[in-house]
Amino acid sequence: MSMLGKDIADLIVKSIPDAKVEMIDLAGDNNHWKAIVISKSFQGLNRVRQHQMVYQALEGKMDGSDGELHALALETRVD
Repeated sequence: MSMLGKDIADLIVKSIPDAKVEMIDLAGDNNHWKAIVISKSFQGLNRVRQHQMVYQALEGKMDGSDGELHALALETRVD
């Protein structure tokens, strides 16, 4: 099963309301995504913590238990 970029972006914005999210389908298969996430919420946080915030927003879709999201490359920036 795959996930649409819009669905991934919606989950991120639900958890990080001020986030601006750009989704890039790296393989054209809805399974290999790159998310560029820009948020003021990342201010003062190191890159690891920023990425943890995004992964938490995905509500377990990335943990492999249901296979909804196979791969996600992340780029985070402070707005």
